[in-house]
Formats: sequence, C-alpha cells, structure tokens
Amino acid sequence: MGKMVNKRKSARYYSLAAARIPSVSGGEALLRDLSVTGGCMEYTMFADVQTGTEYTLEIIPEAASNVEKFDLTIEIRWIHYEGYACSVGFNILASPKGKLFQRYVDYLAWRSSSQ
Repeated sequence: MGKMVNKRKSARYYSLAAARIPSVSGGEALLRDLSVTGGCMEYTMFADVQTGTEYTLEIIPEAASNVEKFDLTIEIRWIHYEGYACSVGFNILASPKGKLFQRYVDYLAWRSSSQ
C-alpha cells in the first residue's frame, strides 16, 4: 500500500468530534477529519474493525458546533496501526439524519475558513 495521494473529490475539514462504532469494542475515537464523502478517525487503542465492512458510526460533534449527535453508515477503507493506536479511513454510504450531518460539515467549513 503506497502513500495516499490527496486527490479528493470533496474538501476535508479538520474536526474535534468524538466518534463511536457502537458494535465495535475499542471505545471512543477522535474524528480527525470529515467531508461529505468520507473521513478519518483515530483510536488510542486497538479497534476491531475490518476494511470493506459496513458499520454505523456515531458522531458526537464538539459543543461549539451546536449540532446534536448523529449516525452515519460507513464503509472502512483503510486501517493504519501505530503501536496500540490506529487511524481508520472510511467512506460515507448513508446519512440517515442528513440535515444534522450537513449542518456539521457546514460548521467545519465555516470554522476552517474563519481561522
């Protein structure tokens, strides 16, 4: 697996949200970045997830965003382990509460442009 080339279809925004895959042990992760098509999260421990598998991802946005928590249906694209920690990249397959997701991405876009 070579280096990932940053040719993304949509902008990725830095995030401070907490993220959880309720069906997977490994506790809470940090949602590192998010776009309308995918994102990346970081676990501080081993996360028992499989690439090519669908999961429900629970996003708990930072309080400043004023966006309630919402779920996304994701597919794991890659996993990168560093010791006990790991980064997990995913594609978004569905957003059942699309308005909350869109509001959160809009908030991240606004925040990144106002810094």
